[in-house]
Amino acid sequence: MYNVAQVIEEKCTAKKGCRLCIMYCPEANCLDLNTSKMIAEVTIDRCKGCELCVIVCDAAKHFAITMQAVSATGQLMTKKGESAALGQAYQG
Repeated sequence: MYNVAQVIEEKCTAKKGCRLCIMYCPEANCLDLNTSKMIAEVTIDRCKGCELCVIVCDAAKHFAITMQAVSATGQLMTKKGESAALGQAYQG
């Protein structure tokens, strides 16, 4: 189990010009602009769970990105309270 970023569509302000999470994401093609919805969108299989996007978004006072646990099969886990330990995504 590991954590990936998830954008809360209702809170995302990319349509107003904010694209900080996209600019600061260190992983290429992980966070991109969905031009039809005009929101940031995460490619789950590219996200490394570094949480830099969360830090940048929260610093801008938008609070539009959260981290969500993903199972070993690649499915988003929806139960409350489930999360991976720090660094768990990188364990063999």
